[in-house]
Amino acid sequence: MQIIRVKGINSMGRTSGCEKAPVKVLEALDEIGSNEKGKLIDKRLFDLEEIHLDNRNVKEANELIYKNSRKVFQTQDKVLFLGGDHSISYGLVKGFKENFENGFLVVFDAHADCVKPGKEPTHEEWLRKLVEGGFPSEKIVIVGARNIWPEEREFLNKNKIQVIGMKQVSESKEDICDLVMEKVRQGDGFYVSVDVDVLDPAFAPGTGYLEPGGMSSRDLIYFLQRLSLLNNFKGADIVEINPDKDNGRTVKLGAKILSELI
Repeated sequence: MQIIRVKGINSMGRTSGCEKAPVKVLEALDEIGSNEKGKLIDKRLFDLEEIHLDNRNVKEANELIYKNSRKVFQTQDKVLFLGGDHSISYGLVKGFKENFENGFLVVFDAHADCVKPGKEPTHEEWLRKLVEGGFPSEKIVIVGARNIWPEEREFLNKNKIQVIGMKQVSESKEDICDLVMEKVRQGDGFYVSVDVDVLDPAFAPGTGYLEPGGMSSRDLIYFLQRLSLLNNFKGADIVEINPDKDNGRTVKLGAKILSELI
């Protein structure tokens, strides 16, 4: 298995600091002896890589992310990416989709990230750009959303993208997880994108866009533990952790999330 650092940010400075997260999360991983499945967590057992980016050249950075993702999914059974802000998921999922014709995408996020995109999508636009570029909207599910702008709602409805809001999650996480698993089992592979702001700020204050009323860390781990057991789970990213915005609590939680996906 490969764990790949992707220090990309593209938000006109609003997510500055997220580029530090990959190194910090891997440092915090050293404090975890094993995950809850009993698997030994030792960085020496994993293939650690980095996609080297220049965030001053967003176009080139996006192309590098896409090309590396496309290549790595050809050779690895499972790949985990550490961001960076959510803009990196655009290139990562593009590369994933080229290797899995019937690939599905699960996004854990407080937001829909479907604002009308510019040429190079930011963390607020990447999912819409992905759909407009050809990713099948019926193979996407967003979990945990709770702040969606009207233009995003219009786009989601028009494209029939499945959105499972926090109200539904809080009413029955077991049933919702069953529903998501049933959906992604239909694919030859599925990819999970975890924006840490899906969590309530009480659990993850170290991110740029705090949204009250989110998941508990325990509930997110519940979803990820179950999804990662499926044979067609091929990869995931963890994004939007900003070490500059708290005392290390969110970084440590990021390492915990990473360990449960291993």
